[in-house]
Amino acid sequence: MTALAPTMQAFFTDRLARQRDASPRTVAAYRDTFRLLLRFLDERTGIPPTKLRIEDLDASRILAFLEHLEKERHNSARTRNARLAAIRSLFRYAALCHPEHAELIARVLAIPQKRFDRAIVSFLTGAEVDALLAAPDNSRWEGRRDHALLSLAVQTGLRVSELIGLNCGDVALGSGAHVRCFGKGRKARVTPLTTSTATVLRVWMEERSGSVDEPLFPTRTGRRLSRDAVEHRLAKHVSQAARECPSIGAKRLTPHVLRHTTAMQLLQAGVDATVIALWLGHEDVRSTQIYLHADLSIKERALAQTAPPGAKTGRYHPPDPLLAFLESL
Repeated sequence: MTALAPTMQAFFTDRLARQRDASPRTVAAYRDTFRLLLRFLDERTGIPPTKLRIEDLDASRILAFLEHLEKERHNSARTRNARLAAIRSLFRYAALCHPEHAELIARVLAIPQKRFDRAIVSFLTGAEVDALLAAPDNSRWEGRRDHALLSLAVQTGLRVSELIGLNCGDVALGSGAHVRCFGKGRKARVTPLTTSTATVLRVWMEERSGSVDEPLFPTRTGRRLSRDAVEHRLAKHVSQAARECPSIGAKRLTPHVLRHTTAMQLLQAGVDATVIALWLGHEDVRSTQIYLHADLSIKERALAQTAPPGAKTGRYHPPDPLLAFLESL
């Protein structure tokens, strides 16, 4: 076994687990990155992972791996950058253990993150939300579970990992109904529930009859729902909702779009951006600025306030077609 294998093992057991106390989701993301990288190198070089040396992971091969992610696996620039961040973390640790490879490590650490276009966030309108919540079949157990999950997701803006991580004991339905979650960045937060969402959850939890440490939204066998399962169920309900509301079918709907929808509902209700950041569990309030760009009504109100003196405010409306025709003669 070469120096790479024990270094990588120590990176997970010593750096991530002991020194950084990384969350299970962080460990899983880093693990997936290196599984992809080692398999890529095995296919390209014919060297099995246990016999790879640190010098086999030079900058040219790391760049080839990143290009492979984009061109062959069709990963986005964001995913590519996340994989590169994991590789950089390993190489920073390797620099302490193997100073003799300092030059090679420096070249890998110099690989830049890739810039990408930031599109305006997608979110659901009120009519689309109503159609989506009406899509699950409430005559079936899975439909009632999905209806409760979607209702909670749209109202609270919880991440999909936070939703599937909820236990029955994390929901309080008495006075001041709320849900507790332990989310990204190892931060715990409490999100209040509306009366309608609390009612839906109360009915579901009576049927669920789970103990405080059992998953709130389980599978038929009692296991915790996976991220893929939530995405699959959402896609099914979107197809059903599109029959009543065609506009929802034209959107690429993921669980994170439901989170965006929550933020837009709060913003359009006049809630301050700093409060929305706390609601969503953002580390930095600047993460919430994307919703300001997506809300056209905010820009329209700003435009109305800057109209010239004496000018009529409001949006432009074209003249009546018949009057326009007569005026053109």
